[in-house]
Amino acid sequence: MARTRAAYEYTEAEDKSMRLGFLLIAAGLLSLLGLGCCWLRPALQERGGGGSANCTVLAVRQLGERFACTFSCGAACRGTARYPCLQVLVRTSRSSAPALLHEDERQLRTNPKCSYIPPCARDDQENSENVTYKQKYWKEKVGSQPFTCYFNQHLRPDDVMLKRTHDETVLLHCFLWPVVTFLVGVLIVVLTICAKSLAVKAEAIKKKKH
Repeated sequence: MARTRAAYEYTEAEDKSMRLGFLLIAAGLLSLLGLGCCWLRPALQERGGGGSANCTVLAVRQLGERFACTFSCGAACRGTARYPCLQVLVRTSRSSAPALLHEDERQLRTNPKCSYIPPCARDDQENSENVTYKQKYWKEKVGSQPFTCYFNQHLRPDDVMLKRTHDETVLLHCFLWPVVTFLVGVLIVVLTICAKSLAVKAEAIKKKKH
């Protein structure tokens, strides 16, 4: 029994290999848990009940209300500027009721009243010019041409998005890499145990022959 126990003791290299395998297994499980709670679950909730549709512009307008944004002019230099609110109202192929268009989910959460938030410049006039340029784009270049938009009837029935922040590719990578890390860890542990077992059996057969 003592000889068998000694034979199954792992060498320093095998011990390091086992530790690496268990470390990868733990990292994969913790990554899945963390991403699931902090990122994947909210992303799936945003996508739940949603879909794509064809949108057509109904009206493009600037409101009299202005909103604050924060600009950065260096490591320790920050300030507040203002920009006008642009609203793009569209009609979707799923509903005849007008809906407010947004760039994506982040922009919708940041300012649900407006359709566009310009890159925050120090000069209010520059912010106004950026918004006016976007207004001309929707009026003149897009006009009545249909385009693809995205909606979520459960969370935001009166809003649509021009693009999704959480698309299928991001969700796939969010799930794929923790699983790959976990499987690599399992593979290292299994291979190390199998290699040790084969080595012990080979040593026992060699002793019997002698």
